[in-house]
Amino acid sequence: MQFDYGAVSAPDFIADQFDKLGYVVDEELSTILFLMLKLGKPLLLEGPPGVGKTEAATALADFLDTELLRLQCYEGLDVNSAVYEWNYQKQLLSIRIQENMDRSETEKESHIFGEDFLLKRPLLKAITASKAPVLLIDEIDRADEEFEAFLLELLSAFQISIPEMGTVKAQHRPLVILTSNRTRELSDALKRRCLYHWVNYPEMEKEVRIVQKHLPDIQENLVRELVHIVHALRERKLDKSPGIAETIDWASGLLALGYRELNEESIAKSLGCVLKSADDINSIKMEGIASLLASTKPG
Repeated sequence: MQFDYGAVSAPDFIADQFDKLGYVVDEELSTILFLMLKLGKPLLLEGPPGVGKTEAATALADFLDTELLRLQCYEGLDVNSAVYEWNYQKQLLSIRIQENMDRSETEKESHIFGEDFLLKRPLLKAITASKAPVLLIDEIDRADEEFEAFLLELLSAFQISIPEMGTVKAQHRPLVILTSNRTRELSDALKRRCLYHWVNYPEMEKEVRIVQKHLPDIQENLVRELVHIVHALRERKLDKSPGIAETIDWASGLLALGYRELNEESIAKSLGCVLKSADDINSIKMEGIASLLASTKPG
């Protein structure tokens, strides 16, 4: 059964439904997701690491009650990993079985290049699914430009060419979300095929709500002070600025250690939850945790 996109009457509806799923979405993001559903176009989400781009795709799949198919991009990603490959061992076994069969070479070849021998990877799975899935193409900026160019056919016509079988067209067009940390500039051709939204670090109040969604029992004064410090850390020149996941990890770590307030001891013992670099941790300790704590108290 396909989702009735007509039931999504306004961006506010998406925001409300996402909120029920534990995902806090602002007006701009809910609006672009609404347009994505209405226009049937892929959506490119760009922004720094750790701001919830991947989680937006997960929440969308939950909202639509459909499958999430994820393609994690990396340098050297090729068709075999992203689209399909042939099950060579199964093909060889079939060839041996057919050796004594009264079949022509054409018939034998046609058999071993059938769907039973095809190993579907995320992109092919997405266009052959019986129900429109959410296809997440994660960190597209890490893939080579050649692979980015390969995606253009998929994002334009939602079809994939397999030399041995012909062109496979989508039964149901997947909802495509691409994410990028902007480690390189993406091509204009790719951007033209997508709607676009920049996802930044959340404002203070939004991040407080996010932590409270994940940890409903956390004391409000603790989460506000913690988020205030995280925002201050993001303004420093760190090897890795803490994302939303680190904020949640830090709050969870403090609760697990039994702390209900931020002080020099609790921060020193839990810095590894929010900072993921030895240089960053040493830098904060050398600066003085007391100084950090004093300078970042909410006003």
